[in-house]
Amino acid sequence: MPAILRYNGYTLFFFSNEGNPREPAHVHVRGRGGSAKIWLEPEVRLAQSFGIADNELGALLQLAKLQREHLIQVWEDFFDD
Repeated sequence: MPAILRYNGYTLFFFSNEGNPREPAHVHVRGRGGSAKIWLEPEVRLAQSFGIADNELGALLQLAKLQREHLIQVWEDFFDD
């Protein structure tokens, strides 16, 4: 479970096994009693969330947009076949 970023009590990460065939690039978010999944491709968008307030989701989505290139690069480096 490689952690990529930490932000305001949340950790953005992905699992080392993201399906077969592998799902498109995305991050999981966990913290403050909640969790979410954010797609990075083809664009940043919320896949699902549980227990995270809307204003915090907005901030997490904005962070993912700002860090999208970095997040995708880490994903590609890790899963490089």
